[in-house]
Amino acid sequence: MRTEPAADDDPRTASRLRRFENTVNLLVLLMLGALPVVEILSRLVLRAGLVDGSLLIQHFVLLVGFIGGMLAAREDAHLSVAAATVIRSTRAADIIRTVSHVLAFAFTTAFTVSAAEWWITAFGPSTTIWFIPVRVFAAVVPVSFAVMTVRFALTAPRRRGTRLVLAGGLIVGLLLATGSVTNLVFTVSLDVPDWAFSLERFWFSLISLTSVPLLILLIVSAFAGTPLFVVLTGVAYLLFARSAGIVAVVPNEGYAMLTSSTIPAIPMFTFAGYLLSESRAGTRLFRLFRAFLGWMPGGMVVASILVSVFFATFTGASGVVILALGGLLYAILHERGKQSEPFTVGLLTGVGDLGLLFPPSLVLILYGTTAQVSIVDMFLAGLLPGLVTVIIFCIVGIAVSVRRGEERLSFSPREAISALGESIWEILLPLVIIVGYFSGVTTLVETGAVAVLYVVFVEVIVHRELSWADLTRAGVKSAVIMGGVLVILAGARALSYYIIDSRLPFALIEWVETTIGSRLVFLLLLNLALLVAGCFMDIFSAVLVIVPLIVPLGEVFGIAPVHLGIIFVSNMALGFITPPVGLELFLASYRFGRPLTKIYRYVFPFFLLQLAAVLLITYVPWFSTALVGL
Repeated sequence: MRTEPAADDDPRTASRLRRFENTVNLLVLLMLGALPVVEILSRLVLRAGLVDGSLLIQHFVLLVGFIGGMLAAREDAHLSVAAATVIRSTRAADIIRTVSHVLAFAFTTAFTVSAAEWWITAFGPSTTIWFIPVRVFAAVVPVSFAVMTVRFALTAPRRRGTRLVLAGGLIVGLLLATGSVTNLVFTVSLDVPDWAFSLERFWFSLISLTSVPLLILLIVSAFAGTPLFVVLTGVAYLLFARSAGIVAVVPNEGYAMLTSSTIPAIPMFTFAGYLLSESRAGTRLFRLFRAFLGWMPGGMVVASILVSVFFATFTGASGVVILALGGLLYAILHERGKQSEPFTVGLLTGVGDLGLLFPPSLVLILYGTTAQVSIVDMFLAGLLPGLVTVIIFCIVGIAVSVRRGEERLSFSPREAISALGESIWEILLPLVIIVGYFSGVTTLVETGAVAVLYVVFVEVIVHRELSWADLTRAGVKSAVIMGGVLVILAGARALSYYIIDSRLPFALIEWVETTIGSRLVFLLLLNLALLVAGCFMDIFSAVLVIVPLIVPLGEVFGIAPVHLGIIFVSNMALGFITPPVGLELFLASYRFGRPLTKIYRYVFPFFLLQLAAVLLITYVPWFSTALVGL
């Protein structure tokens, strides 16, 4: 449920600001896609890459992430469990939303001040990329938090007493930010005033008394719809405040995360996927698969599965499959076909996550970076498990179609050739990616940039389906997702830093070694833990928070890192469709207009199918390691 901005906002001013933000976002995305291509051309023609080209690209990712965070706050679309959608009472839902917005408002107030402290102290004016001071790029962090703070206030439900509650949230946020103020005074002052010492003592007393209740409140609020980035970043903020008082480490770790070498591939492939979803690429691909597979039993179901996997591979989540392709595929399978509504909705909800195991899966990229495993090996490791899971879904789809007597199409060579000719440009996209990356001609980041420019060329120039307005719309849609994901990654990186610094992985290893003696028991417990995590966490933040904990444990039991990575991804994907709070279930309820109780019932058979595939992948490591061994 969206809450509109305050009524006293000037609609014309808001509209101009909206267009300005959308245009800036698109320009930054296009620059992010163009810079690596310029790097490739410079390397091929001049035999040398751009000076500081990689640094410039990485800092454009910083811009993309935090501009996206502002857009997600504007659209009230930050990733969350969204528990308020389950509540039937409008009043109760409004109260829950008010609480989550006030908490987000309070903590982003604190984040704004700590980010400002970090921005002032972390960079000197002489630190530049080309001729641009790094401070110019880094300013987006405190500015974005400030804008999100205002927007969380504006999008809170308008009820009696809301302003008073928001005022209380502001006070809480400023009190939480007191440590940043004192740290800044101690950093920049030659003669520290006495009041700064008094303020510091007050802040440490305040944190020692309130940090544990606030931690509990923040974690519980995640189930009430508080944005996940606020929860993760807030937990890290409170833990650092309680242990050392240096909260500027939180924005610093977020900055380090978003300016790392492989992260630029995430927004690039996501943008490419959204550009495809805004065009008629899905229709063309479905026509292609239907032309070649429509003659076989269940051909329409198999075609739908393949199209869904194709799109999920590029965007990193089935949300795009449900929201962008759900209407089209629902109409084909249920309204025009003979498939039942439960089967159609359950299939479309469960199938999109299968794309996470195929290159260029963004999750495999992030796992390889975090676990320090070759990304090429991760791509190879995901192929057979992905194929096994897709085949299981296809077999069931064929069996159901045969039982329902689905009408089969006669194979038409003319239609097949026509469909292939119409969709050849989309079909060539995976080939461009695979050849470019696996041949070593382009790096992973450059491959993502080539994918973006390739899709823009195909959909704007070849097919002429996307205008500037369509590009802007696709840019906003992808930025909302990317911003939500990247700011989550920023907060998760800080939390991961705290976990490692506190030596929790070593304590966990000692406990596991003394408690669990069986490799099979460990794998079973790992399945259960990851399944629960998949219900409540997005997969990107889970990589940063959970992977540093489980990789050392995998080494204890002799589990290959690539196998552990595939176990992790497949279990998290299963968690997304696990009742009652799997994140994709809420999206399916929204897209198909059905209550969550029906979605639970519809998706359960496909949950069991995917569970069987997960257990097979977990206990038969050959599927994950066979191609890597070759």
